This record gives sequence, structure tokens and C-alpha cells, in this order.
Amino acid sequence: MDLIVQWFAVPIQYDFMLKAVLMSAFVGMVCAVLSCYMTLKGWALMGDAVSHSVTPGVVLAYIFNLPFALGAFIFGISSVLAIGFIQSKTRIKEDTVIGLVFTGFFALGLVLISKNPSNVDLMHILFGNVLGISTPDVIQTVVIGTITLAVILVLRKDLLLFCFDATHARSIGLNTTALYYILLTLLSLTIVVALQAVGIVLVVAMLVTPGAIAYLLTDRFDYMMIFAVISGIFSSVMGTYLSYYLDASTGGCIVVLQTLIFVVTMVVAPKHGLIAKMRKQSILE
Repeated sequence: MDLIVQWFAVPIQYDFMLKAVLMSAFVGMVCAVLSCYMTLKGWALMGDAVSHSVTPGVVLAYIFNLPFALGAFIFGISSVLAIGFIQSKTRIKEDTVIGLVFTGFFALGLVLISKNPSNVDLMHILFGNVLGISTPDVIQTVVIGTITLAVILVLRKDLLLFCFDATHARSIGLNTTALYYILLTLLSLTIVVALQAVGIVLVVAMLVTPGAIAYLLTDRFDYMMIFAVISGIFSSVMGTYLSYYLDASTGGCIVVLQTLIFVVTMVVAPKHGLIAKMRKQSILE
């Protein structure tokens, strides 16, 4: 027991680790909450698109010494507007448009990085650096995350209906176009929140995996939210601890742990797991 207590207590004696653990937990919670809506809506590819599209904004923010969140948010929203515009004006399907936009934006970011190698740390942009997060970045992340959670709390029922059945939401008078862009704006804000922890490449996992885990465990949305938040916070905190002891990428450890939890859940989930389905099948046979 003492060894377990020591295992958890030793790293947080250092200020940078305590800050990293708390920030990872907060980021995990924010991402998990939005992840439930993303899972119901089937927007994994959209999350991937927006997360990659913020790259040039982050690079430009570093180059001009501006808050990285500002550049990331502007380019995230720009990518969303570009996807909506191209889809509405052409016959190209949404998944193709998403692929075109996010690869174009991401490539622009790589060009900017290659032209300014001394100003931008590519690894920190792509894979995060929560262990080295500064106090201003902490404040910025907490403020943006809190705003995101507040908006979701206020609009939770409308967003749930929109994600579950947009046609029904429209039929009862909800402005589904506004909800579409609100959800995408929340997605952009959440990506900004998660950038410091896991970076651009891995942020989509933070936005998808907790919701996927919870979706296998329950059919009720309120319980789904609870399970997602628990898995998001647990994997974020434990991933940060593992990165300290393994001397490995913090974002990578968080996402690998989330993936392992998903695999275990996929097998042992009481109703929708593989073992449960095999039992049902054997009974029917």
C-alpha cells in the first residue's frame, strides 16, 4: 500500500508534474463531455479535420508571438466554414470535402513550420507538451474549457436531439443550422483546450475514444456522459503518471491508455461487448 501511495505522491512533489496532472484531468473532462455528442453525431472525421486544420494558425501564433489559442481557433472556424461552403456549392460529398480541406490546411501548416524552423517546435505542436505548460497557457486553457462546458450545459438538450435526430429537431422548430455551427465551434474550442496536452495529431483520440467507451457501456445518455468523463479523466491522469515513469510522450501515453481501455470495454461490456454478444448468440442457437 505504501508503495502505491509513494508511486502517486513522488511525481506531484514537482510543480511541473502537479500542474501537468491537474491540466490533463481538466482537458480529459472537457474532451470527454464533447466526445459523447461527437460519438452520437458520427463526427470522428470532422474532429480529425478541424484538429489538423488548426496547424497553420498555431504556427502563425508562435511566429508573431500571439496566443496560440487565437490562431488555432481562427483557423479551426475557417476550416469549418470552408467545409460548409464547398459542400453547399458543389456536388462533392461531405467526407471528400473534409479530406480536401484538412489536408490543405495541415500542409500549409507544415510549409510554415519548414520556413520558420527556429521559431516553432514541431514536436510540441504535433504531440503536445503538457509537462512544460506555462501559467498563462494554464489560465487560457481553463477559461476556454470552462466556456465550452458552460455552453454545452445550457444547450445540452438541443444538442442531444440534433445529434440523435436532426430531422426531428428541425420538425419541432429548432434551428439545426445554428446548432450545426455551434457544435463545430465547440469542437474548435475543445481542440484548442487539448492542444497543450496531446497536440494536433492525437487530439482526435481524446475527442472520440471516451464517448466510444461510454457508448458500449450504456444506452442512456446521462450515464454515457458519466462513464465518458470518468474514462477521460482516468486515462489523462494515469497517462501523465506513466509518461513520467516511462520518460515517454505524455500525449502518447494518454491516448494509448485510452485505446487499451476501449479494447477491454469492447470485450467485456455487459450488454454490447463481444463476450455478451457471443453468449446471446449461443443461447439463440
